[in-house]
Amino acid sequence: MSDFNPILSRALFRKGSEEALAQWILEPLPSEDFLRIPNNRFLSNMTRCVFQAGFVWSIIQKKWPDFESIFFGFEPLPITLLSPDQLERIASDKRIVRNRQKVQSVPLNASYILDMSSLYGNFATFIYHWSEDDFTGLCTHLKQHGSRLGGRSGPRMLRYMGKDSFNLSRDVITCLRQSGLEIADHPNSKKDLKKIQTQFNNWRDQTGFSLTKLSRICACSCGENHSEPR
Repeated sequence: MSDFNPILSRALFRKGSEEALAQWILEPLPSEDFLRIPNNRFLSNMTRCVFQAGFVWSIIQKKWPDFESIFFGFEPLPITLLSPDQLERIASDKRIVRNRQKVQSVPLNASYILDMSSLYGNFATFIYHWSEDDFTGLCTHLKQHGSRLGGRSGPRMLRYMGKDSFNLSRDVITCLRQSGLEIADHPNSKKDLKKIQTQFNNWRDQTGFSLTKLSRICACSCGENHSEPR
């Protein structure tokens, strides 16, 4: 089992102190707060991550109030009732980013949220009770049952919402490889994802840290050493 202490020491050295490193650390949302998240906030953040993928994030951020307005505050049920003609008009609306395929993902993800809510009461409960020991399995579920939630979009959405998670950014992947894990530069095979999950589970057992904290420390331990959290 790879020791996490050298990674933590490297992150502390690069940031200069425990206080400086702490500014970069995120923690998962407390359970009582997470379970109160309404379905429309999950759909909103799913959509944000879908539209951010491969695009300039600042433009999405600037246009986001219009996204919220055009998509009815991302309430899932009315979005599932949109007709093809209505979706076509939305995809042509200059107030948002006009990407037809990404617009079409919104009602599909709304249906996904409603399907899971019918089984668990709400989407937050479904996400919360998926074990962190199998976070990669949750990401696979999002990819298979949602729309355009593969790659980093699904995991990024989970991080935004406060689910205990790791983020396979370039720096985190570099850290994993430097720790001795034999994975691809862009790990997406079942074999590589299982190795990554096992590594994070072992580090969590060793340190008592959340997956989120471990992931952030990994990111701080290598790559470009930014002066302020991003």
